[in-house]
Amino acid sequence: MKVLVTGVKGQLGHDIMLSLAKREIEAVGADLEEFDITDLDQTRAFITKEAPDVVVHCSAYTAVDKAEENKELCHNVNAIGPRNIAAVCKEINAVMMYFSTDYVFPGKGECFYEPEDETGPTSQYGLTKLEGEQAVQELLEKYFIIRISWVFGINGNNFVKTMLRLGKERTEVNVVCDEIGSPTYTADLAELVCDMLVTDKYGVYHATNEGVCSWADFTKEIFRIAGYHTKVNPITQAEYGAKAVRPLNSRMSKEKLVENGFYKLPSWQNALNRYIREYLGE
Repeated sequence: MKVLVTGVKGQLGHDIMLSLAKREIEAVGADLEEFDITDLDQTRAFITKEAPDVVVHCSAYTAVDKAEENKELCHNVNAIGPRNIAAVCKEINAVMMYFSTDYVFPGKGECFYEPEDETGPTSQYGLTKLEGEQAVQELLEKYFIIRISWVFGINGNNFVKTMLRLGKERTEVNVVCDEIGSPTYTADLAELVCDMLVTDKYGVYHATNEGVCSWADFTKEIFRIAGYHTKVNPITQAEYGAKAVRPLNSRMSKEKLVENGFYKLPSWQNALNRYIREYLGE
Protein backbone atom coordinates (compact mmCIF):
# COMPACT_ATOMS: atom_id res chain seq x y z
CA MET A 1 0.00 0.00 0.00
CA LYS A 2 1.16 3.50 -0.85
CA VAL A 3 -0.36 6.50 0.92
CA LEU A 4 -0.22 10.16 -0.10
CA VAL A 5 -0.79 12.62 2.76
CA THR A 6 -1.59 16.28 2.06
CA GLY A 7 -1.02 19.05 4.60
CA VAL A 8 2.03 17.41 6.17
CA LYS A 9 3.13 20.71 7.70
CA GLY A 10 -0.01 20.76 9.85
CA GLN A 11 -0.72 19.01 13.13
CA LEU A 12 -2.62 16.03 11.78
CA GLY A 13 -0.65 15.44 8.59
CA HIS A 14 2.58 15.45 10.58
CA ASP A 15 1.36 12.80 13.04
CA ILE A 16 -0.18 10.61 10.34
CA MET A 17 3.17 10.52 8.53
CA LEU A 18 4.84 9.45 11.79
CA SER A 19 2.28 6.68 12.36
CA LEU A 20 2.61 5.40 8.79
CA ALA A 21 6.40 5.34 9.10
CA LYS A 22 6.16 3.45 12.39
CA ARG A 23 4.10 0.79 10.63
CA GLU A 24 6.47 0.76 7.65
CA ILE A 25 3.69 1.77 5.26
CA GLU A 26 5.01 3.57 2.19
CA ALA A 27 3.97 7.21 2.38
CA VAL A 28 4.53 10.43 0.45
CA GLY A 29 3.90 13.77 2.12
CA ALA A 30 2.82 16.90 0.29
CA ASP A 31 2.03 20.51 1.08
CA LEU A 32 1.61 23.72 -0.89
CA GLU A 33 5.19 23.54 -2.20
CA GLU A 34 4.39 20.26 -3.96
CA PHE A 35 1.05 21.23 -5.51
CA ASP A 36 -1.89 23.59 -5.12
CA ILE A 37 -5.02 21.59 -4.33
CA THR A 38 -7.21 24.37 -5.75
CA ASP A 39 -5.63 23.82 -9.19
CA LEU A 40 -6.99 20.66 -10.83
CA ASP A 41 -4.12 20.33 -13.31
CA GLN A 42 -1.48 20.57 -10.58
CA THR A 43 -3.44 18.16 -8.41
CA ARG A 44 -3.82 15.63 -11.22
CA ALA A 45 -0.16 15.86 -12.23
CA PHE A 46 1.20 15.29 -8.73
CA ILE A 47 -1.19 12.55 -7.64
CA THR A 48 -1.02 10.56 -10.87
CA LYS A 49 2.80 10.75 -10.80
CA GLU A 50 2.86 9.33 -7.25
CA ALA A 51 0.07 6.82 -8.00
CA PRO A 52 -1.02 6.21 -4.38
CA ASP A 53 -3.56 3.62 -3.29
CA VAL A 54 -4.92 6.05 -0.69
CA VAL A 55 -4.96 9.84 -0.44
CA VAL A 56 -5.28 11.14 3.12
CA HIS A 57 -6.35 14.75 2.73
CA CYS A 58 -5.38 16.86 5.75
CA SER A 59 -4.95 20.26 4.07
CA ALA A 60 -7.60 22.81 5.01
CA TYR A 61 -8.32 26.48 5.61
CA THR A 62 -8.92 26.52 9.36
CA ALA A 63 -8.88 30.24 10.30
CA VAL A 64 -12.54 30.21 11.33
CA ASP A 65 -12.99 33.94 11.96
CA LYS A 66 -10.88 35.07 9.00
CA ALA A 67 -13.00 32.79 6.79
CA GLU A 68 -15.94 35.16 7.28
CA GLU A 69 -13.95 37.78 5.38
CA ASN A 70 -11.86 35.57 3.07
CA LYS A 71 -14.83 33.58 1.79
CA GLU A 72 -13.46 32.87 -1.67
CA LEU A 73 -10.12 31.58 -0.39
CA CYS A 74 -11.83 29.44 2.25
CA HIS A 75 -14.21 28.00 -0.38
CA ASN A 76 -11.38 27.28 -2.81
CA VAL A 77 -9.30 25.40 -0.23
CA ASN A 78 -12.07 23.59 1.67
CA ALA A 79 -14.54 22.86 -1.13
CA ILE A 80 -12.78 23.05 -4.50
CA GLY A 81 -9.60 21.42 -3.19
CA PRO A 82 -11.28 18.24 -1.93
CA ARG A 83 -13.36 18.07 -5.12
CA ASN A 84 -10.17 18.16 -7.21
CA ILE A 85 -8.54 15.45 -5.11
CA ALA A 86 -11.66 13.30 -5.21
CA ALA A 87 -11.85 13.67 -9.01
CA VAL A 88 -8.28 12.42 -9.40
CA CYS A 89 -8.85 9.60 -6.89
CA LYS A 90 -11.75 8.50 -9.04
CA GLU A 91 -9.56 8.53 -12.15
CA ILE A 92 -6.86 6.34 -10.57
CA ASN A 93 -9.23 4.25 -8.40
CA ALA A 94 -7.68 5.42 -5.12
CA VAL A 95 -9.35 5.57 -1.73
CA MET A 96 -9.75 9.05 -0.23
CA MET A 97 -9.84 10.03 3.43
CA TYR A 98 -11.18 13.51 4.14
CA PHE A 99 -11.20 15.25 7.52
CA SER A 100 -14.23 17.35 8.34
CA THR A 101 -15.49 19.10 11.45
CA ASP A 102 -18.14 19.49 14.13
CA TYR A 103 -18.85 22.87 12.50
CA VAL A 104 -21.01 21.15 9.86
CA PHE A 105 -23.71 20.84 12.54
CA PRO A 106 -25.98 23.65 13.82
CA GLY A 107 -24.91 22.92 17.40
CA LYS A 108 -28.23 23.22 19.17
CA GLY A 109 -29.48 21.30 22.19
CA GLU A 110 -27.44 18.70 24.05
CA CYS A 111 -27.70 15.69 21.75
CA PHE A 112 -24.75 13.65 20.55
CA TYR A 113 -24.74 14.04 16.78
CA GLU A 114 -24.61 10.82 14.79
CA PRO A 115 -22.66 10.78 11.49
CA GLU A 116 -25.88 10.58 9.48
CA ASP A 117 -27.68 13.40 11.32
CA GLU A 118 -28.85 16.47 9.46
CA THR A 119 -26.19 19.12 9.01
CA GLY A 120 -26.57 22.91 9.21
CA PRO A 121 -23.38 24.94 9.42
CA THR A 122 -23.47 28.39 11.07
CA SER A 123 -20.16 29.69 9.67
CA GLN A 124 -18.35 30.01 6.36
CA TYR A 125 -15.76 27.52 7.58
CA GLY A 126 -18.42 24.95 8.44
CA LEU A 127 -20.24 25.52 5.15
CA THR A 128 -17.12 24.98 3.06
CA LYS A 129 -16.10 21.85 4.97
CA LEU A 130 -19.58 20.46 4.36
CA GLU A 131 -19.22 21.26 0.66
CA GLY A 132 -15.98 19.31 0.73
CA GLU A 133 -17.80 16.35 2.28
CA GLN A 134 -20.48 16.51 -0.38
CA ALA A 135 -17.93 16.58 -3.21
CA VAL A 136 -16.21 13.47 -1.86
CA GLN A 137 -19.51 11.62 -1.49
CA GLU A 138 -20.70 12.71 -4.91
CA LEU A 139 -17.59 11.56 -6.78
CA LEU A 140 -16.42 8.50 -4.86
CA GLU A 141 -17.65 5.22 -3.45
CA LYS A 142 -14.43 4.35 -1.63
CA TYR A 143 -13.98 7.11 0.93
CA PHE A 144 -13.64 7.84 4.63
CA ILE A 145 -15.00 11.13 5.96
CA ILE A 146 -13.86 11.69 9.54
CA ARG A 147 -15.28 14.57 11.56
CA ILE A 148 -13.02 15.86 14.30
CA SER A 149 -12.99 18.87 16.65
CA TRP A 150 -10.79 21.00 18.92
CA VAL A 151 -7.60 19.60 17.42
CA PHE A 152 -4.22 19.73 19.16
CA GLY A 153 -0.86 18.19 18.26
CA ILE A 154 2.87 18.74 18.64
CA ASN A 155 3.36 20.25 15.19
CA GLY A 156 1.88 23.70 14.55
CA ASN A 157 -0.22 26.09 16.61
CA ASN A 158 -3.29 25.18 18.66
CA PHE A 159 -5.43 26.20 21.63
CA VAL A 160 -3.38 24.24 24.16
CA LYS A 161 -0.12 25.93 23.18
CA THR A 162 -1.83 29.32 23.28
CA MET A 163 -3.19 28.70 26.78
CA LEU A 164 0.16 27.42 28.04
CA ARG A 165 1.72 30.67 26.84
CA LEU A 166 -1.03 32.88 28.29
CA GLY A 167 -0.97 30.94 31.54
CA LYS A 168 2.66 31.96 31.98
CA GLU A 169 2.09 35.58 31.01
CA ARG A 170 -1.14 36.39 32.86
CA THR A 171 -2.74 35.92 36.25
CA GLU A 172 -6.18 35.29 34.70
CA VAL A 173 -7.76 34.55 31.31
CA ASN A 174 -11.30 34.79 29.92
CA VAL A 175 -12.45 31.60 28.17
CA VAL A 176 -15.76 30.62 26.58
CA CYS A 177 -17.85 28.30 28.75
CA ASP A 178 -21.02 27.66 26.72
CA GLU A 179 -19.48 25.76 23.79
CA ILE A 180 -19.41 22.05 24.61
CA GLY A 181 -17.36 19.55 22.62
CA SER A 182 -14.48 17.10 22.60
CA PRO A 183 -10.76 17.75 22.07
CA THR A 184 -8.89 15.61 19.53
CA TYR A 185 -5.23 14.67 20.01
CA THR A 186 -3.68 14.15 16.58
CA ALA A 187 -1.27 11.46 17.79
CA ASP A 188 -4.22 9.33 18.97
CA LEU A 189 -6.24 10.05 15.83
CA ALA A 190 -3.30 9.16 13.57
CA GLU A 191 -3.14 5.63 15.00
CA LEU A 192 -6.85 5.13 14.36
CA VAL A 193 -6.48 6.52 10.84
CA CYS A 194 -3.80 3.96 10.04
CA ASP A 195 -6.05 1.17 11.33
CA MET A 196 -8.94 2.40 9.20
CA LEU A 197 -6.92 2.74 6.00
CA VAL A 198 -6.22 -0.98 5.75
CA THR A 199 -9.95 -1.80 5.77
CA ASP A 200 -12.84 -1.25 3.38
CA LYS A 201 -15.19 0.00 6.13
CA TYR A 202 -15.89 3.18 4.17
CA GLY A 203 -18.28 5.93 5.25
CA VAL A 204 -18.69 8.93 7.54
CA TYR A 205 -17.31 8.70 11.07
CA HIS A 206 -16.79 10.85 14.13
CA ALA A 207 -13.42 10.47 15.85
CA THR A 208 -12.49 12.64 18.83
CA ASN A 209 -11.10 11.78 22.22
CA GLU A 210 -13.73 10.54 24.66
CA GLY A 211 -15.63 12.81 27.02
CA VAL A 212 -16.92 16.36 26.61
CA CYS A 213 -16.05 19.71 28.16
CA SER A 214 -16.28 23.44 27.61
CA TRP A 215 -13.32 25.50 26.46
CA ALA A 216 -13.15 26.91 30.00
CA ASP A 217 -13.03 23.40 31.51
CA PHE A 218 -10.40 22.42 28.95
CA THR A 219 -8.30 25.42 29.95
CA LYS A 220 -8.58 24.62 33.66
CA GLU A 221 -7.25 21.12 32.98
CA ILE A 222 -4.40 22.53 30.86
CA PHE A 223 -3.36 24.78 33.75
CA ARG A 224 -3.74 21.99 36.31
CA ILE A 225 -1.49 19.61 34.38
CA ALA A 226 1.08 22.34 33.70
CA GLY A 227 1.07 23.42 37.35
CA TYR A 228 -0.17 26.94 36.64
CA HIS A 229 -2.34 28.86 39.09
CA THR A 230 -3.83 31.17 36.44
CA LYS A 231 -7.49 31.98 37.08
CA VAL A 232 -10.00 31.02 34.36
CA ASN A 233 -12.95 33.41 34.02
CA PRO A 234 -15.86 31.70 32.19
CA ILE A 235 -17.56 33.89 29.55
CA THR A 236 -20.22 33.21 26.93
CA GLN A 237 -19.69 32.99 23.20
CA ALA A 238 -21.72 36.20 22.86
CA GLU A 239 -19.47 37.97 25.36
CA TYR A 240 -16.36 36.82 23.52
CA GLY A 241 -17.70 38.34 20.31
CA ALA A 242 -15.99 36.28 17.60
CA LYS A 243 -16.86 36.99 13.96
CA ALA A 244 -17.88 33.41 13.20
CA VAL A 245 -20.80 31.77 14.99
CA ARG A 246 -19.59 28.48 16.43
CA PRO A 247 -21.83 25.54 17.40
CA LEU A 248 -22.63 25.60 21.11
CA ASN A 249 -23.16 21.84 21.04
CA SER A 250 -20.35 19.90 19.38
CA ARG A 251 -21.07 16.58 21.06
CA MET A 252 -20.50 13.83 18.48
CA SER A 253 -21.27 10.14 18.92
CA LYS A 254 -18.45 7.70 18.14
CA GLU A 255 -20.57 4.54 18.35
CA LYS A 256 -20.20 3.93 14.61
CA LEU A 257 -16.48 3.34 15.13
CA VAL A 258 -17.18 0.44 17.48
CA GLU A 259 -19.97 -0.91 15.28
CA ASN A 260 -17.49 -1.20 12.42
CA GLY A 261 -14.76 -2.93 14.38
CA PHE A 262 -12.69 0.11 15.31
CA TYR A 263 -12.23 1.67 18.75
CA LYS A 264 -12.86 4.88 20.62
CA LEU A 265 -9.91 7.11 21.44
CA PRO A 266 -8.74 7.58 25.06
CA SER A 267 -10.33 10.27 27.23
CA TRP A 268 -9.44 13.85 26.41
CA GLN A 269 -7.95 14.25 29.90
CA ASN A 270 -5.63 11.29 29.32
CA ALA A 271 -4.65 12.63 25.89
CA LEU A 272 -4.06 16.15 27.18
CA ASN A 273 -1.85 14.88 29.99
CA ARG A 274 0.34 12.90 27.59
CA TYR A 275 0.49 15.81 25.16
CA ILE A 276 1.51 18.43 27.70
CA ARG A 277 4.14 16.13 29.24
CA GLU A 278 5.69 15.68 25.80
CA TYR A 279 5.37 19.35 24.84
CA LEU A 280 6.97 20.53 28.07
CA GLY A 281 9.67 17.87 27.76
CA GLU A 282 8.79 16.02 30.95
